[in-house]
Amino acid sequence: ATTDPAFRVYMQTKLPNPHYIPEIQAQTTVVNFTVTEKGLEDQLLSTVVGKERPDLLAEQSDLVKQQNEFTIKLKELEDNLLYLLATAEGDILSNEELIISLEVTKATVKDINAKVIVAKETEKKVANAFEAYRPIANRGSLLYFLMNQLNVVDHMYQYSLAAFS
Repeated sequence: ATTDPAFRVYMQTKLPNPHYIPEIQAQTTVVNFTVTEKGLEDQLLSTVVGKERPDLLAEQSDLVKQQNEFTIKLKELEDNLLYLLATAEGDILSNEELIISLEVTKATVKDINAKVIVAKETEKKVANAFEAYRPIANRGSLLYFLMNQLNVVDHMYQYSLAAFS
């Protein structure tokens, strides 16, 4: 019997931590969609800050983009420098292109390092501003988990996570 490689079976369970025999565990991927209090709190924090201070959310997003750009630029500089060193012929000290590239790389790295220091300070300020809204997110998370337990009282009390975001 042959099987189609595109064949997929999706199973779902209400068990919080399902246990399968090793043969099944080796052939499956378990995706846990369980919502935790801390995870919901972090999501609500982002939502609250987005509503109350969209400038902070934008600044945080810009910082992440900037850090990624710095990482990419440093990798490009490193790759270029290694390429020039690997393809250099003869005495590397007399290779003018290599010396110029080294100077440009050194200046760019110095500039990026200075910007990283400023970005880290800005990141701390943004994180502190975010923390001012944490009590609100904490209460929202707590409310969700309390209301989620109301179904024990009566099955009519069913709430979705979408109501809290």
